[in-house]
Amino acid sequence: MDVQVMHLRFVKVLNDWDPFQLGEGSYDTEIADTIQAMHDFDSIEEIAKKIQEIYEFSFEEVLAYDKCLHISKELMDIKESSSCSL
Repeated sequence: MDVQVMHLRFVKVLNDWDPFQLGEGSYDTEIADTIQAMHDFDSIEEIAKKIQEIYEFSFEEVLAYDKCLHISKELMDIKESSSCSL
């Protein structure tokens, strides 16, 4: 899987997640920042913490760490399946 396909899969998962029920397209900045975090970190826990920080900064509301950890695991599965095919 190439990087572009991986990014599209990240976007799909994050749009479907919709943690504040704002609808698809409401998280473009947060999705871009989360995708960058996926490249910067290799630990599910670090990514979950970063996701929590990204969404808190934008929406001034703290998402439960469990929810961030769950989405982080989904994203990491995509990242790992991508690296296996390179």
